[in-house]
Amino acid sequence: MVATPEFGGEMVMLKAISVGALAMLVATGAALAQQSAYTWTGMGQGSGKCTSYKMTVNVTVDGTAVKGVFKQEGRTERHFETTLAAGGAIKTTAKLDGGSVMDVKGTIKDGESRVILDGYCKFDAKLTKK
Repeated sequence: MVATPEFGGEMVMLKAISVGALAMLVATGAALAQQSAYTWTGMGQGSGKCTSYKMTVNVTVDGTAVKGVFKQEGRTERHFETTLAAGGAIKTTAKLDGGSVMDVKGTIKDGESRVILDGYCKFDAKLTKK
């Protein structure tokens, strides 16, 4: 299509709108690509009653911010927050009842996402993407 003097201004506006819409789509896609959610449900490891404890872990990653929630069946929901380090590594603690803590460590990256909860029992959560 050739822009004639009577349609030239409209063509420029149409191009500007198209470029703006494309830029918004690209920006939205990039933001969505940085947000990921993972889950795992499984049993504890170790001795005693640990192997009978069922735990669910949910992790959300937004850029480098990591938020996690875990709940052992029949117990209170707990949470942790941390930041992704080099190679997707995470390390923090989560508060439990009575002032005790659960160590939280692992890796969040494509193809290999895992969170290990280690405290009164050990839970090796091999996460799957939601």
